[in-house]
Amino acid sequence: MELKELFFRLKNGNDVRGAAAAAGSEAKTLSPGIAVFIAASFAEWLAGVSGKSAEELRIGVGHDSRVTAEALKEAVLRGLSGSKTYDCGLITTPAMFQSTVLPDCEFDGSVMITASHLPWNRNGMKFFTKDGGLGSKDLEGILERAAALAAEYGDEDADGLVSADRFPAAGRDAETFDLKSAYAGAMKNYVKESVRSEDYEHPLKGLHIIVDSGNGASGFFATDILEALGADVSGSVYLEPDGTFPNHVPNPENAEAMEAVRAATLKAGADLGVIFDCDGDRGAVVFPDGTEVNRNALIALLSAIVSEDYPGSTVVTDSVTSDELQAFIEGHLGMKHLRFKRGYKNVINKGIELNEAGEVCELAIETSGHGAFRGNYFSDDGAYIAIRIICKMAQLRKTGGRIESLTADLKNPAESKEYRFRITESDFKSYGTQVLSDFAEFAAGDGRFRVVEPNYEGIRISFDDPEVKGWMLLRMSLHDPVMPMNVETQEEGGCEKVMERLKPFLAAHTSLELA
Repeated sequence: MELKELFFRLKNGNDVRGAAAAAGSEAKTLSPGIAVFIAASFAEWLAGVSGKSAEELRIGVGHDSRVTAEALKEAVLRGLSGSKTYDCGLITTPAMFQSTVLPDCEFDGSVMITASHLPWNRNGMKFFTKDGGLGSKDLEGILERAAALAAEYGDEDADGLVSADRFPAAGRDAETFDLKSAYAGAMKNYVKESVRSEDYEHPLKGLHIIVDSGNGASGFFATDILEALGADVSGSVYLEPDGTFPNHVPNPENAEAMEAVRAATLKAGADLGVIFDCDGDRGAVVFPDGTEVNRNALIALLSAIVSEDYPGSTVVTDSVTSDELQAFIEGHLGMKHLRFKRGYKNVINKGIELNEAGEVCELAIETSGHGAFRGNYFSDDGAYIAIRIICKMAQLRKTGGRIESLTADLKNPAESKEYRFRITESDFKSYGTQVLSDFAEFAAGDGRFRVVEPNYEGIRISFDDPEVKGWMLLRMSLHDPVMPMNVETQEEGGCEKVMERLKPFLAAHTSLELA
């Protein structure tokens, strides 16, 4: 395999991701040597965009709880050793972004070693400046330069990847930096100022909040933030970092993970349950009665909170949000809802674009739980999501109100399913494009379907007839030879009826295989 391909196969949208350890049939694709060259390339890029020399740059490095984190951190620090580096240790992704803007840090850039919710053997890197996460094009340039550095200084390692034994590292040692205290301190100050309780230092006193960090990096949210603010966090689960994730997948979209925090919340009789993914950039909550608040429900709750300070503003979401959510945001809250593309950076960037054009957007959020607020630098931060909800709970408590009332008018579909069709054609992107064109034509020829416009991703169809009511969206996966199709209906069994209508279309497209 050519070096460029070796590096570019690690590109996952705006992040680097690969197998940092072999597992089962999955071979290792991300070596410490590769990490050295990517980090060195990032430093070169950062020097170019900042106008500083590499020696002047201040760069922080942190990681989540994965078992390969320490080895990759050493490699990244070696690649960055020509600059002033800071070892931030076990920390969340949002904190690593905040290290570029917090007054006590203000790093020129930062690197987070994580693979979010992916299996234990995966790992990767996210890169930040004060302007946010790197874009896809910038990452491409960094990977291309990393491959060139590997061609000059790299050798093949035992796994058939790249070692960096000959890389001329500057050898400057990293300084240990307590980013956790700086980030937690900023978060606590935000809560104190937002709630302004009589006991200013303990505004959450009297609230019982369960936290499930999924054995990831966010356990300190319970102890260093909530408990320090007076909350009772007894009954919290899986706060200890463990990169094998022995209890459940650290993913707020995962049914088993949500059931774990739901059970803990009910067992403790808590006022709220909070769950994060492994690196803390996504979150979800559970109400006291066990109602799970993720995906559409989480977007609805945050929109309701935002609407009080930004009435009539726009909420940007990804493409798979429900019709019921749109009715809630536009009909009940009187806000605007822009359904955009999948991919958290797509959603966030659209929110930024709207504000630059003069249209107020305070919240940009994907159904996965990546939620970003304009007031928080449009950083997708699970802890900030939770804090906004908790602050609202504390404020409502003063007048006897309850957080659940904010989404009481949100309706839910009776049935919701996602079907995933694997494309067997080698040129899957061209084939997928043709399938979407054919699907639009097929829908236009069926009087029971209506193609929804405007639409920014795939083909969205609504249907409202005596047999079934709802919507579906067929789209291309962002990275894989897969076409997901989301279907929601207002009646049980409706998804099966929709699939029956699609049989002629699917029969004509034999290179689509239902997974």
